[in-house]
Amino acid sequence: MPITPHVEKHFTSTATVRDVVIGMADGLTVPFALAAGISGAVAASSNATALVVTAGLAEIAAGSIAMGLGGYLAARTDIEHYASEREREVRETVELPDQEVEEVAKVFREYGLSEAQMAPVVTAICADQTRWVDFMMRFELGLETPDPGRARRSALTIGASYIFGGMIPLAPYMILHSVLTGLWFSVGITLVALLIFGCVKGRFTGINPLRGGLQTVLTGGLAAAAAFALAKLIS
Repeated sequence: MPITPHVEKHFTSTATVRDVVIGMADGLTVPFALAAGISGAVAASSNATALVVTAGLAEIAAGSIAMGLGGYLAARTDIEHYASEREREVRETVELPDQEVEEVAKVFREYGLSEAQMAPVVTAICADQTRWVDFMMRFELGLETPDPGRARRSALTIGASYIFGGMIPLAPYMILHSVLTGLWFSVGITLVALLIFGCVKGRFTGINPLRGGLQTVLTGGLAAAAAFALAKLIS
């Protein structure tokens, strides 16, 4: 009888994919809501389109820098935290070796190994300090070695994704001369972009793509509608 191969499907997206998701999510939503809000406030102005475009570009510039800097600082914090914890583990293997050996053994006890089964494994791990510390970092603290170039790439990826996403709702205002026409085109184009983005994000995160797309459309649509209504109410 033929055996069907067992294929496991897990979320395997890279850190770069996550950065793109972060940048695109805010890039599509925030400038979209801002442009819609300003459109509601200055629709009757003679230079309404210029105001919307200027404000939108300023927001995209500021938002991409802020988001990129946030990604950079987050990645740097991970690197610094890992270095600090590793330094502490190295020091403890020298100053408190018996305690650290016991911590290695504790990890294997949690997997159900007997003392006789794990004794040679523990001895082999603790015979080399680098391997010992690597084991403790991963299995005691749950920390993986960070990529030293991650901070810079994260900042650039998030910032670029924010700019790309932000230009989608702003493009109709830059092409068309009527702010209200630009608004409706912006709404249509951005909602389609949000749907596609949400579906792609759902595919990477393992949730139903259609559900992910509809959730993203709902979030972006509500933000833009609230901004537009508030601007109309105030003006």
